[in-house]
Amino acid sequence: MPDFDDVRAAAARIAGIAHRTPLVRSRTIDERAGASVTLKCEQFQRMGAFKFRGAYNCLAQLSPAERGAGVVAYSSGNHAQGVALAAQLLEIPATIVMPRDAPASKLAATRGYGAEVVLYERSEENRAVIAQGIAQERGATIVPPYDDERIVAGAGTAVLEMFEDAGPFDVVVAPVGGGGLLSGSALAAHGIDARTAVWGVEPEAGNDVQQSLARGERVVIDVPDTIADGLQTQSPGEITFGVLRAHAAGIATVTDDELVATMRVLFERCKLVVEPSGAAALAAVLHEKIPVRGKRVGVVLSGGNVDRVRYAALMA
Repeated sequence: MPDFDDVRAAAARIAGIAHRTPLVRSRTIDERAGASVTLKCEQFQRMGAFKFRGAYNCLAQLSPAERGAGVVAYSSGNHAQGVALAAQLLEIPATIVMPRDAPASKLAATRGYGAEVVLYERSEENRAVIAQGIAQERGATIVPPYDDERIVAGAGTAVLEMFEDAGPFDVVVAPVGGGGLLSGSALAAHGIDARTAVWGVEPEAGNDVQQSLARGERVVIDVPDTIADGLQTQSPGEITFGVLRAHAAGIATVTDDELVATMRVLFERCKLVVEPSGAAALAAVLHEKIPVRGKRVGVVLSGGNVDRVRYAALMA
Protein backbone atom coordinates (compact mmCIF):
# COMPACT_ATOMS: atom_id res chain seq x y z
CA MET A 1 0.00 0.00 0.00
CA PRO A 2 1.23 3.55 -0.68
CA ASP A 3 2.07 5.77 2.29
CA PHE A 4 2.96 9.36 3.16
CA ASP A 5 6.60 8.86 2.19
CA ASP A 6 5.41 7.94 -1.31
CA VAL A 7 3.45 11.19 -1.52
CA ARG A 8 6.49 13.21 -0.46
CA ALA A 9 8.68 11.37 -2.98
CA ALA A 10 6.13 12.10 -5.69
CA ALA A 11 6.14 15.79 -4.75
CA ALA A 12 9.91 15.90 -5.24
CA ARG A 13 9.61 14.01 -8.55
CA ILE A 14 7.05 16.38 -10.09
CA ALA A 15 8.52 19.59 -8.64
CA GLY A 16 9.18 22.13 -11.37
CA ILE A 17 7.16 20.10 -13.87
CA ALA A 18 3.65 20.06 -12.42
CA HIS A 19 2.16 23.44 -11.48
CA ARG A 20 1.85 24.34 -7.82
CA THR A 21 -1.76 25.35 -8.20
CA PRO A 22 -3.24 28.36 -6.41
CA LEU A 23 -5.53 28.51 -3.40
CA VAL A 24 -8.67 30.65 -3.49
CA ARG A 25 -10.86 31.99 -0.67
CA SER A 26 -14.35 33.46 -0.97
CA ARG A 27 -16.31 35.32 1.69
CA THR A 28 -19.56 34.25 0.02
CA ILE A 29 -18.60 30.57 0.13
CA ASP A 30 -17.50 30.90 3.76
CA GLU A 31 -20.85 32.45 4.67
CA ARG A 32 -22.87 29.79 2.85
CA ALA A 33 -20.84 26.95 4.35
CA GLY A 34 -20.58 28.47 7.83
CA ALA A 35 -16.91 27.55 7.71
CA SER A 36 -13.49 28.79 6.63
CA VAL A 37 -13.11 27.24 3.18
CA THR A 38 -9.92 27.06 1.10
CA LEU A 39 -10.20 25.93 -2.52
CA LYS A 40 -7.30 24.06 -4.16
CA CYS A 41 -7.67 24.95 -7.83
CA GLU A 42 -6.50 21.94 -9.81
CA GLN A 43 -8.24 23.24 -12.93
CA PHE A 44 -5.07 25.34 -13.28
CA GLN A 45 -2.88 22.23 -13.32
CA ARG A 46 -1.19 21.25 -16.57
CA MET A 47 -3.82 19.74 -18.92
CA GLY A 48 -6.49 21.20 -16.65
CA ALA A 49 -6.82 18.62 -13.87
CA PHE A 50 -5.04 16.91 -10.96
CA LYS A 51 -4.54 13.79 -13.10
CA PHE A 52 -1.24 15.08 -14.48
CA ARG A 53 0.33 14.64 -11.04
CA GLY A 54 -0.19 10.89 -10.86
CA ALA A 55 0.44 10.29 -14.54
CA TYR A 56 3.83 11.99 -14.49
CA ASN A 57 4.82 10.39 -11.19
CA CYS A 58 4.04 6.99 -12.68
CA LEU A 59 5.68 7.40 -16.08
CA ALA A 60 8.80 9.03 -14.64
CA GLN A 61 9.52 5.80 -12.74
CA LEU A 62 9.42 3.51 -15.80
CA SER A 63 12.64 1.82 -16.88
CA PRO A 64 14.27 2.72 -20.23
CA ALA A 65 12.95 -0.54 -21.70
CA GLU A 66 9.42 0.16 -20.47
CA ARG A 67 9.54 3.69 -21.87
CA GLY A 68 10.63 2.39 -25.25
CA ALA A 69 7.72 -0.06 -25.42
CA GLY A 70 5.20 2.66 -24.64
CA VAL A 71 2.21 2.93 -22.33
CA VAL A 72 -1.51 2.23 -22.61
CA ALA A 73 -4.18 3.96 -20.50
CA TYR A 74 -7.98 3.99 -20.38
CA SER A 75 -10.01 7.03 -19.36
CA SER A 76 -13.06 9.15 -20.08
CA GLY A 77 -10.89 12.20 -20.35
CA ASN A 78 -8.67 13.69 -17.65
CA HIS A 79 -6.45 10.65 -17.00
CA ALA A 80 -6.22 10.31 -20.78
CA GLN A 81 -4.89 13.84 -21.10
CA GLY A 82 -2.62 13.48 -18.09
CA VAL A 83 -0.95 10.36 -19.46
CA ALA A 84 -0.77 11.81 -22.96
CA LEU A 85 0.98 14.97 -21.76
CA ALA A 86 3.32 13.14 -19.38
CA ALA A 87 4.23 10.71 -22.17
CA GLN A 88 4.91 13.59 -24.53
CA LEU A 89 7.22 15.29 -22.00
CA LEU A 90 9.08 12.03 -21.33
CA GLU A 91 9.10 10.99 -25.03
CA ILE A 92 7.12 7.80 -24.43
CA PRO A 93 4.65 6.44 -27.03
CA ALA A 94 1.13 6.50 -25.59
CA THR A 95 -2.15 4.82 -26.59
CA ILE A 96 -5.35 5.85 -24.81
CA VAL A 97 -8.61 3.87 -24.79
CA MET A 98 -11.50 6.36 -24.54
CA PRO A 99 -15.31 6.04 -24.74
CA ARG A 100 -16.97 7.34 -27.88
CA ASP A 101 -19.17 9.59 -25.74
CA ALA A 102 -16.23 11.29 -24.02
CA PRO A 103 -16.39 15.11 -24.25
CA ALA A 104 -15.11 16.26 -27.64
CA SER A 105 -12.72 18.71 -26.00
CA LYS A 106 -11.07 15.90 -24.00
CA LEU A 107 -10.72 13.71 -27.08
CA ALA A 108 -9.18 16.57 -29.03
CA ALA A 109 -6.78 17.48 -26.23
CA THR A 110 -5.61 13.87 -25.82
CA ARG A 111 -4.85 13.62 -29.53
CA GLY A 112 -3.27 17.06 -29.39
CA TYR A 113 -0.69 15.82 -26.88
CA GLY A 114 0.38 13.22 -29.44
CA ALA A 115 -1.34 10.11 -28.10
CA GLU A 116 -3.05 7.50 -30.25
CA VAL A 117 -6.74 7.25 -29.28
CA VAL A 118 -8.70 3.98 -29.51
CA LEU A 119 -12.47 4.44 -29.10
CA TYR A 120 -14.95 2.01 -27.50
CA GLU A 121 -18.65 1.83 -26.59
CA ARG A 122 -18.97 2.55 -22.85
CA SER A 123 -22.18 0.57 -22.40
CA GLU A 124 -21.10 -2.48 -24.42
CA GLU A 125 -17.34 -2.95 -24.07
CA ASN A 126 -14.83 -3.24 -21.22
CA ARG A 127 -12.12 -0.61 -21.50
CA ALA A 128 -9.68 -2.45 -19.27
CA VAL A 129 -9.91 -5.57 -21.43
CA ILE A 130 -9.32 -3.53 -24.58
CA ALA A 131 -6.31 -1.80 -23.02
CA GLN A 132 -4.87 -5.09 -21.79
CA GLY A 133 -5.12 -6.57 -25.29
CA ILE A 134 -3.25 -3.63 -26.80
CA ALA A 135 -0.59 -3.75 -24.09
CA GLN A 136 0.01 -7.48 -24.60
CA GLU A 137 0.24 -7.06 -28.35
CA ARG A 138 2.79 -4.24 -28.10
CA GLY A 139 4.60 -5.16 -24.89
CA ALA A 140 3.47 -1.83 -23.44
CA THR A 141 2.85 -0.87 -19.80
CA ILE A 142 -0.69 -0.31 -18.53
CA VAL A 143 -1.14 2.97 -16.64
CA PRO A 144 -4.37 2.57 -14.61
CA PRO A 145 -6.47 5.67 -13.91
CA TYR A 146 -6.41 5.19 -10.13
CA ASP A 147 -5.52 1.70 -8.87
CA ASP A 148 -1.74 2.13 -8.82
CA GLU A 149 0.48 3.21 -5.94
CA ARG A 150 2.34 5.72 -8.12
CA ILE A 151 -0.92 7.27 -9.33
CA VAL A 152 -2.26 7.54 -5.78
CA ALA A 153 0.95 9.11 -4.46
CA GLY A 154 1.07 11.64 -7.28
CA ALA A 155 -2.57 12.63 -6.75
CA GLY A 156 -1.88 13.16 -3.06
CA THR A 157 0.61 15.94 -3.78
CA ALA A 158 -2.28 18.38 -4.33
CA VAL A 159 -3.41 18.13 -0.69
CA LEU A 160 0.20 18.03 0.50
CA GLU A 161 0.68 21.43 -1.15
CA MET A 162 -2.57 22.69 0.33
CA PHE A 163 -1.38 21.86 3.86
CA GLU A 164 2.04 23.36 3.22
CA ASP A 165 0.55 26.59 1.88
CA ALA A 166 -2.46 27.10 4.16
CA GLY A 167 -2.80 24.31 6.73
CA PRO A 168 -3.81 23.00 9.16
CA PHE A 169 -7.34 21.84 8.21
CA ASP A 170 -10.03 20.23 10.31
CA VAL A 171 -11.67 18.72 7.22
CA VAL A 172 -10.42 17.90 3.72
CA VAL A 173 -12.93 17.16 0.96
CA ALA A 174 -12.20 15.70 -2.49
CA PRO A 175 -14.20 14.06 -5.28
CA VAL A 176 -14.05 10.28 -5.52
CA GLY A 177 -14.44 8.14 -8.61
CA GLY A 178 -12.08 5.20 -8.50
CA GLY A 179 -10.45 6.64 -5.40
CA GLY A 180 -7.00 7.74 -6.53
CA LEU A 181 -7.38 11.40 -5.58
CA LEU A 182 -9.21 10.73 -2.32
CA SER A 183 -6.73 8.01 -1.28
CA GLY A 184 -3.75 10.24 -2.00
CA SER A 185 -5.44 13.16 -0.25
CA ALA A 186 -6.04 11.04 2.85
CA LEU A 187 -2.42 9.83 2.94
CA ALA A 188 -1.17 13.41 2.60
CA ALA A 189 -3.55 14.84 5.18
CA HIS A 190 -2.99 12.13 7.78
CA GLY A 191 0.74 12.16 7.18
CA ILE A 192 0.65 15.72 8.48
CA ASP A 193 -2.27 15.65 10.94
CA ALA A 194 -4.05 12.41 11.85
CA ARG A 195 -6.95 14.42 13.32
CA THR A 196 -8.08 15.77 9.94
CA ALA A 197 -11.38 14.30 8.74
CA VAL A 198 -11.06 13.31 5.08
CA TRP A 199 -14.34 13.09 3.14
CA GLY A 200 -15.03 11.90 -0.39
CA VAL A 201 -17.89 13.02 -2.63
CA GLU A 202 -19.43 11.10 -5.52
CA PRO A 203 -22.59 11.43 -7.64
CA GLU A 204 -25.80 10.30 -6.02
CA ALA A 205 -26.44 8.23 -9.15
CA GLY A 206 -23.10 6.44 -8.82
CA ASN A 207 -22.29 5.84 -5.16
CA ASP A 208 -20.16 2.72 -5.59
CA VAL A 209 -17.55 3.86 -3.06
CA GLN A 210 -20.18 4.73 -0.46
CA GLN A 211 -21.80 1.33 -0.92
CA SER A 212 -18.45 -0.46 -0.82
CA LEU A 213 -17.35 1.14 2.45
CA ALA A 214 -20.75 0.47 4.01
CA ARG A 215 -20.56 -3.23 3.09
CA GLY A 216 -16.89 -3.65 3.85
CA GLU A 217 -16.19 -4.99 0.37
CA ARG A 218 -15.90 -3.61 -3.15
CA VAL A 219 -19.21 -3.54 -5.03
CA VAL A 220 -19.79 -3.08 -8.74
CA ILE A 221 -22.62 -0.91 -10.05
CA ASP A 222 -23.93 -0.05 -13.52
CA VAL A 223 -22.36 2.88 -15.37
CA PRO A 224 -23.75 5.93 -13.49
CA ASP A 225 -26.07 8.31 -15.32
CA THR A 226 -24.56 11.66 -14.28
CA ILE A 227 -23.15 14.81 -15.82
CA ALA A 228 -19.96 14.20 -13.81
CA ASP A 229 -18.21 12.15 -16.52
CA GLY A 230 -15.00 11.99 -14.50
CA LEU A 231 -16.84 10.19 -11.68
CA GLN A 232 -18.65 7.54 -13.74
CA THR A 233 -16.73 4.68 -12.18
CA GLN A 234 -18.43 1.39 -11.34
CA SER A 235 -16.25 0.22 -8.44
CA PRO A 236 -13.34 1.52 -6.33
CA GLY A 237 -9.89 0.10 -6.98
CA GLU A 238 -8.38 -2.61 -4.82
CA ILE A 239 -5.53 -0.40 -3.61
CA THR A 240 -7.68 2.70 -3.20
CA PHE A 241 -10.40 0.81 -1.32
CA GLY A 242 -7.82 -0.41 1.18
CA VAL A 243 -6.57 3.12 1.79
CA LEU A 244 -10.08 4.54 2.10
CA ARG A 245 -11.20 1.89 4.58
CA ALA A 246 -8.34 2.97 6.82
CA HIS A 247 -8.50 6.72 6.32
CA ALA A 248 -11.84 8.05 5.02
CA ALA A 249 -14.20 9.70 7.50
CA GLY A 250 -17.10 9.14 5.12
CA ILE A 251 -18.50 9.48 1.60
CA ALA A 252 -21.18 12.04 0.72
CA THR A 253 -23.22 12.17 -2.47
CA VAL A 254 -24.50 15.08 -4.56
CA THR A 255 -27.08 15.39 -7.34
CA ASP A 256 -26.46 16.75 -10.81
CA ASP A 257 -28.54 19.82 -9.93
CA GLU A 258 -26.29 20.46 -6.93
CA LEU A 259 -23.21 20.14 -9.14
CA VAL A 260 -24.58 22.72 -11.59
CA ALA A 261 -25.55 25.09 -8.78
CA THR A 262 -22.02 24.88 -7.39
CA MET A 263 -20.45 25.43 -10.80
CA ARG A 264 -22.57 28.58 -11.05
CA VAL A 265 -21.41 29.82 -7.63
CA LEU A 266 -17.79 29.26 -8.58
CA PHE A 267 -18.26 31.16 -11.83
CA GLU A 268 -20.31 34.03 -10.51
CA ARG A 269 -18.56 34.57 -7.16
CA CYS A 270 -15.01 33.38 -7.78
CA LYS A 271 -14.68 33.68 -11.59
CA LEU A 272 -13.60 30.03 -11.67
CA VAL A 273 -14.60 27.55 -14.38
CA VAL A 274 -14.75 23.93 -13.23
CA GLU A 275 -16.18 20.78 -14.80
CA PRO A 276 -19.03 18.95 -13.05
CA SER A 277 -16.69 16.39 -11.44
CA GLY A 278 -14.45 19.19 -10.24
CA ALA A 279 -17.32 20.86 -8.39
CA ALA A 280 -18.38 17.77 -6.44
CA ALA A 281 -16.41 18.37 -3.25
CA LEU A 282 -17.59 21.95 -2.85
CA ALA A 283 -21.15 20.93 -3.76
CA ALA A 284 -21.22 18.64 -0.74
CA VAL A 285 -19.92 21.43 1.50
CA LEU A 286 -22.39 24.05 0.24
CA HIS A 287 -25.36 21.67 0.38
CA GLU A 288 -24.61 20.56 3.94
CA LYS A 289 -23.79 16.95 3.10
CA ILE A 290 -20.69 17.06 5.34
CA PRO A 291 -20.36 18.48 8.90
CA VAL A 292 -18.10 21.50 8.42
CA ARG A 293 -19.70 24.38 10.35
CA GLY A 294 -17.17 26.38 12.33
CA LYS A 295 -14.24 24.42 10.90
CA ARG A 296 -11.25 25.02 8.64
CA VAL A 297 -12.00 23.16 5.42
CA GLY A 298 -9.77 22.34 2.45
CA VAL A 299 -11.66 21.56 -0.75
CA VAL A 300 -10.11 20.13 -3.92
CA LEU A 301 -11.55 21.47 -7.19
CA SER A 302 -10.22 18.58 -9.23
CA GLY A 303 -10.45 19.88 -12.80
CA GLY A 304 -11.83 22.31 -15.34
CA ASN A 305 -11.92 20.38 -18.60
CA VAL A 306 -15.43 21.09 -19.80
CA ASP A 307 -16.43 21.86 -23.38
CA ARG A 308 -17.48 25.50 -23.76
CA VAL A 309 -20.79 24.62 -25.45
CA ARG A 310 -21.69 22.12 -22.72
CA TYR A 311 -20.61 24.56 -20.02
CA ALA A 312 -22.79 27.30 -21.47
CA ALA A 313 -25.74 24.92 -21.63
CA LEU A 314 -25.28 23.83 -18.01
CA MET A 315 -25.01 27.43 -16.84
CA ALA A 316 -28.14 28.39 -18.78
